[in-house]
Parts: sequence; C-alpha cells; structure tokens
Amino acid sequence: MKVLIVNGSPHKEGNTYIALHEMEKTFLEKGIETEILHVGNKEIRGCIACRSCDRNGKCVFDDMVNEAAVKFEECDGLVIGSPVYYASANATLVAFLTRLFFSTHFDKTMKVGAAVVAARRGGLSATFDELNKYFTISGMPVASGQYWNSIHGREVGEAAQDAEGLQGMRTLARNMVFLMKSIALGKETYGLPEKEAFQRTNFIR
Repeated sequence: MKVLIVNGSPHKEGNTYIALHEMEKTFLEKGIETEILHVGNKEIRGCIACRSCDRNGKCVFDDMVNEAAVKFEECDGLVIGSPVYYASANATLVAFLTRLFFSTHFDKTMKVGAAVVAARRGGLSATFDELNKYFTISGMPVASGQYWNSIHGREVGEAAQDAEGLQGMRTLARNMVFLMKSIALGKETYGLPEKEAFQRTNFIR
C-alpha cells in the first residue's frame, strides 16, 4: 500500500513538514510506502476552466500537476499538508489541488484522504475544512485523528515542541492505515459501492 503526501508549505522542512514527517515515520513502521511531494515553493498557476483535460486526459499546463496525477492514481491514500495564511491554505497548494482533482478523471472512490494544517495560533479549523472538501467531493473517505489534524508553531522547528500535535499526527497515520487496510479487505469481499449515472441539476436553466 502507498500513501502520497503533499507538502504545501513554501518551506521544505518547516513546521508543516514536521507534522507530515511524523506521519511518514508511523506509516513506515506499519509497512506503508510513502512519498512526499513538495509543491508549496513551485510555480503552479490556477485552473482557467478551459476543460482541455476533458479531451486530453490531463491538464493543459504540463507541470507538476500532471506528474502528481500519475502518483495520485496509484496511491491508496493522500495526505495534504498546508500552513495557514489568513485562515486559508497556501494559495499555491490550492491551485495545485484544484487542477489535480479537476483534471484527473480516474475513480477516486475509497482512496483515503487526510488534511493536516500548521499555524502559529488561529485559522486552523477553517483551513482544515477547506482541504477536506477536495476529498468529500471525490468519494474519498476522510481519516480522522484524536483532534483536528493540526500542529502549532511560528518559527521553523517550533512544531517539534507541540507534543499533543505530534501525537495527533501519529494517531492520524495509524487510523489512516487501519482505514486503508479495511477498505482493501472490503473491496475484495464486496467490491466498490454501486454507482448511479450522475444527474446534474443546474439552478439557472
């Protein structure tokens, strides 16, 4: 089994990374393969709604999004980590995720998702909710921990002092492993849930 971890912080080994790395260590202890993608410092433009991906099966902007799409399709779980900026995720990460989820048409049903956020103090729950929406619109179960999946720290490295936050990351990783393995067993026994043809209802006709 494999988990893809997306680091949305501009700082490669900042406080967001400390949280993600704590999860990574737990995944490895449980025999789960991991890969961390650092996207927060890349030049990633936003979606322009050209719908080229409908025709070509990939985003028209051939950058890290298309590279990540292959890894996303192959993984069993996706962890997204972001610092908090004005009670929101890093804008580069949001651009990355919007294009990644919109341009990929493979079935994401039952891939397990988890969001992790880091901040000095406030805005954590708003950012946490923002990131979880990518999972819930895609049929992806959301892994939970023992609290909202967050860690505190302002200066680089301060998150390592947040014992409760680090414990939360380990708990989240263990819960995510359990959920992924349970879903794998369920797929073998019952298969994926039956899907109906999508019915689109627009409010303005």
